[in-house]
Amino acid sequence: MDRTHGSGGKFTQAAERAADSKGFERAARVGYVASGVLHALIGIIAFQIASGGGGNADSSGAVAALSQQPGGIFLIWFCFVGCIALALFQASRAFLDRGGDKKEVWKKRATDAGTAIAYGAIGVTFGIFALGGSSDSEQSQVTWTARLLSQPTGQLLVGVGGAVIAGIGLYFIYKGLTQKFREDLGPIPGQTWQRTATVTGIGGYTAKGISLLILGGLVIAAAVTADPEKSTGLDGALRTLNEAPLGWLALGAVGVGLIFYGLYMGLIRARFGKL
Repeated sequence: MDRTHGSGGKFTQAAERAADSKGFERAARVGYVASGVLHALIGIIAFQIASGGGGNADSSGAVAALSQQPGGIFLIWFCFVGCIALALFQASRAFLDRGGDKKEVWKKRATDAGTAIAYGAIGVTFGIFALGGSSDSEQSQVTWTARLLSQPTGQLLVGVGGAVIAGIGLYFIYKGLTQKFREDLGPIPGQTWQRTATVTGIGGYTAKGISLLILGGLVIAAAVTADPEKSTGLDGALRTLNEAPLGWLALGAVGVGLIFYGLYMGLIRARFGKL
């Protein structure tokens, strides 16, 4: 009887841990929804700029626009909780990754840690506005660039940072055009969901990559000229694109692509993504 009771207790504990894990995973998936909302809003603002309107097409501008909508504060809190849950989930994965080829393990750890940092940063932006504050992503980037440039090897550090951002942008474009994003997804049922994943994935990753590529170029320009004002963040990158010949058309296309990326993250990755 004791043994049976002990075995049953262990089974109950295992079931409870599994339930807790599933609950944490569901909370973490909300982080993808939050990312989707953020990118869709940035895409809408970019499209407005291309059409001659105004707005701040970066994370702080998007969340500020959301905070002004009816019920927006509740969605901001929802996104904040989701981003922090996803950041904690990925951070725990970075510590738990082990076994197999060491090179692959460290690659996975780096990816999980990077994802945790990225969603943690997005969560901080949502959190600032949820608590009634505000932030300026562009000014923050200019400030940090200026601090780095004031260091003895500052120009080199800023240049390397810009090259990394541009490299990530190129990878996003590659990931979109080759549909490598499907590796992040589990089985997707039905032709409608399959087509939605294809269209939003290709368009979204390509647009996100283009915006990061331009952003990296601006950071490199800031390093070369030792002028932190050239490192103007995502809003500055999109406005730079708008100033090019037929830039309004290119920016409009990127804006639509960022909306696609938001739909991919919020609908496809959140529902079918591997965790």
